[in-house]
Amino acid sequence: MRRFFLADAIEASSLIQLSGQDARHISQVLRLGPGDVIEVAGLSGRVGVARIEHVDNDHVTAYVESLKTGGAEPPVSLILAQGLPKADKMEFIIQKAVELGVCAIAPMVCEHSVVRYDAKKAANRVERWQSIAREAAKQSKRDSIPTVAPIRELKQVLQECPDDTVILMLYEGKTPVCLREVLRQPSAASYLLLIGPEGGFSQAEVELCQQFGGQSVTLGPRILRTETASLAAVSIVLYELGDLGGLPCRE
Repeated sequence: MRRFFLADAIEASSLIQLSGQDARHISQVLRLGPGDVIEVAGLSGRVGVARIEHVDNDHVTAYVESLKTGGAEPPVSLILAQGLPKADKMEFIIQKAVELGVCAIAPMVCEHSVVRYDAKKAANRVERWQSIAREAAKQSKRDSIPTVAPIRELKQVLQECPDDTVILMLYEGKTPVCLREVLRQPSAASYLLLIGPEGGFSQAEVELCQQFGGQSVTLGPRILRTETASLAAVSIVLYELGDLGGLPCRE
């Protein structure tokens, strides 16, 4: 059953409307019509089973027959802060990170970043990345759409990090701690995972992270590409903290 997202809360025994790209996808790609059933996810993690009543190229009306509590979100909040990589790697990272279960993506400009955008191009990129996140959330049947934040510098990301968040920076410098060891400590409700661009983080950025209470961690003895490191780290964090087939979340 295909899932679509609404910006409003969903109520049982009510009519909902889908328009624009979603309506065209239903009518022209999936070729669904009156009587067919879809899932709709709204605010507060509620998911409705809705039966289509009317379809045209620009609007779809459906009746919400029942509600259920969504169960596709991880037990912890994981924010992926990704240093801007070259080419279209960011699109790949966002798509797969959303499928794996991150709650938000924070694109960063770092000292070693080669890619830099002016204000107009940055806004266009973020809009494109948010669209990719939305489609990945639909495909993986997430209960909500992860947010792609505006492109910021590392310091801004750290300053805006929610209180009581565990900050983890992937860094292959002096005697970093194994990521698994950190995750086997009592778990928190929120984690911020910092991944550098090609070339990694500078020593100054590592020290800045430490000033905000962050910890440098390693994935192991091999040097990984930034897109590989991001998805490997996200998978490890969510596995160790009770998602992706892992053990129940630790107290």
